[in-house]
Amino acid sequence: MGRQHSFPFLVAILTYLFTSSLSNAAHYNVLYYGAKPDGRTDSTKAFLAAWIQACGSVRPATVYVPAGRFFLRNIVFQGPCKNGAIFFRIVGTLVAPSDYRVIGNAGNWLLFQFVNGVTVYGGVLDGQGPALWACKASGRNCPTGATSLAFSNSNNIAISRLISLNSQMFHIVINGCHNVKVQGVTVSASGNSPNTDGIHVQLSSSVAILNSWIGTGDDCISIGAGTSNMWIERVACGPGHGISIGSLGKELQEPGVENVIVKSVVFTGTQNGLRIKSWARPSNGFVRNIRFRDAVMKNVQNPIIIDQNYCPNNINCPNQESGIKVSDITYHGIWGSSATPVAVKFDCSRKSPCTGIYLGDVNLTYRNQPSEASCKNADGVAIGFVQPSSCL
Repeated sequence: MGRQHSFPFLVAILTYLFTSSLSNAAHYNVLYYGAKPDGRTDSTKAFLAAWIQACGSVRPATVYVPAGRFFLRNIVFQGPCKNGAIFFRIVGTLVAPSDYRVIGNAGNWLLFQFVNGVTVYGGVLDGQGPALWACKASGRNCPTGATSLAFSNSNNIAISRLISLNSQMFHIVINGCHNVKVQGVTVSASGNSPNTDGIHVQLSSSVAILNSWIGTGDDCISIGAGTSNMWIERVACGPGHGISIGSLGKELQEPGVENVIVKSVVFTGTQNGLRIKSWARPSNGFVRNIRFRDAVMKNVQNPIIIDQNYCPNNINCPNQESGIKVSDITYHGIWGSSATPVAVKFDCSRKSPCTGIYLGDVNLTYRNQPSEASCKNADGVAIGFVQPSSCL
């Protein structure tokens, strides 16, 4: 089973409290800077003004968004700040422009970058995505779309009790960050909404996602290159494409993914459950020391899948082999129902076979009958009750 996880970071995350006392914090209500809770008046400048004051305060600070609907264009909440404890308390709803062209090419709607010790607590983000999704479905020339909430190159971040609705593209992105805790978050978008990943993490370390419900049109959680020491627990996924490591290996030079625990998760009607995915292209990347534990599948198309032959539209990768090295992967306590006959599929690279796969206490059925397993270039062991019968 390989080396055991050591997650001192998790203790730090779960016990992490900003050293500030909120009672002594400076308070900045966006209404005082001209924000209007009518859902129509552009409050972008008011939010930015409140942020500048909070960021410039030498004391811990609170940015307060009261009840109501606040219309916002794209904003960058820029750091570094003079204090390491800013509490962004949202009671109301932040509303993106209904015309997707306004922020559709901005990359992000709400972006925090180069900050330390920021907590976003509560509130609703309404990304107004359906019009852009319809544009994309029509085949017209449309903007890429904006991520609703992103943190970039930041440390000691918390996102709690937030609801993200109908993002144009990704809902929450963690990029280049260290020590992040996402807890009690709800993400909701149509099951056919394109590229609306719930939470995407890349180039980040010590990230925990806990006690959250995610239903969307793409991955509920996607784990990108350069992610390490990640903990996912008590997450419900559906609709969506499951919890995915990848896709990896699009580039030759790419950092790997390691030390990830996913446990106590439930998938309902999703395209995938627990997935590792890489492009069928040369790469020096890797996926290692991954633990999938205690997962429930409810009518999931691909409950357990490693796909190292990802080649959408057969462009830029036909007749190539994935160079991503997949090793030391555990599946333990995985049970429920598959929507397809093949519930376990390890489609690994001939050039870089999957090694060190462990299956234990797996019980997956198809239409109340035993399901099937499929293995290609995969090596490992099965211990205890394993259904479908192991093909390793």
